[in-house]
Amino acid sequence: MAVAIGIPGYTRINANGARGHVVQRCHEAIESILADETLYDYALRQPDRQEYIGRAPAYAFALGEPCGRVVVRHAMRGGLLARSGSDLFFPPTRGLRELVNSLRLRRAGVPTPEVIAVVSYRAGAVLRRSDVATQEVAGSHDLAVVLREMGPSGDRDACLRAAGDLLGALTRAGAHHPDLNARNILLTWDSAHGAAAHILDIDRVRFHVPGDPMVARANLARLVRSLFKLRDKRELDVTDRDVQVIAEASGEPAQ
Repeated sequence: MAVAIGIPGYTRINANGARGHVVQRCHEAIESILADETLYDYALRQPDRQEYIGRAPAYAFALGEPCGRVVVRHAMRGGLLARSGSDLFFPPTRGLRELVNSLRLRRAGVPTPEVIAVVSYRAGAVLRRSDVATQEVAGSHDLAVVLREMGPSGDRDACLRAAGDLLGALTRAGAHHPDLNARNILLTWDSAHGAAAHILDIDRVRFHVPGDPMVARANLARLVRSLFKLRDKRELDVTDRDVQVIAEASGEPAQ
């Protein structure tokens, strides 16, 4: 017998064959959308949408008060199945895992966007398709963009240190991110606090002992591989010094 999962601060939603969890303040807005279409289809139709490039395009748009701007993405298979282009998952799909991981990371002090809704849709007798809506991180750029556009400077170093601080926060939470890369670290800047980094794509995060040095090494190594891969493709210029700045800020010496 299936057991309904209750998550503090969220309400369950079941509308027109769609089901999932929605943050309480946005329940009415999300429910009204799902009465006619999927979240992703709705986002695609919005005239104010902003596109974010990823495995599948994600779209940011204004959901209205009190929800603000949200980013909606359609879940696609990753790993060995990424090239298949499949969007089919066995229930409960990765959306619920992302929501739980988000709450756990935020509680541990790891900056990551608030999950607004996770919704899945019937795809035959058993399988499901799913969408995830998160709060937009205003004025953000991913680490790859920052390193491509920003030359050597104190500001570049500040962004690198922010990425390292994020790795340190993941270590303190015991959170291993097996897909950590330059495109799922978002950087923001403000005059009062300088650079800050936020982690994305957290559905595959696994938790270990807080402060585990193996987690620290694994996360740093994964990010460095991503940076050097982009460098080898001539998509950005990353130096050994850049890696050292990140590593020192994370508390883990570069290899």
